[in-house]
Amino acid sequence: MTGISPTDNVMAIRNAILQKNAALRDVASTGSVGGANAPIGTAPGGFTEALNSALQQVNGLQGQAGEAAAAFERGETTDIAAVMLAKQQASVSFEATLQVRNKLLSAYKDIMSMPV
Repeated sequence: MTGISPTDNVMAIRNAILQKNAALRDVASTGSVGGANAPIGTAPGGFTEALNSALQQVNGLQGQAGEAAAAFERGETTDIAAVMLAKQQASVSFEATLQVRNKLLSAYKDIMSMPV
């Protein structure tokens, strides 16, 4: 285990989303990101990078949970609490990511249905 609690990971993802939301509000008010002709998705430290990082964290947590469960099944560890904690951490992180995806998809659909 890395010593990072599930709450810390969820809060880190939440904070990244809030920072990107603030950056998008700034873009909407000023009309530029990173440079005059830079697309939104390619800004340094942009939303795409934050989302990719969050997905990699969730994938890592799921891998750690799988490894912990496999080690318990092989008898290499007897700490069932640590295994269950790792599984729950991965589950909470996945659920948070799923909810963010659902909100992004909903926002995309709303934007696409707006008349021009």
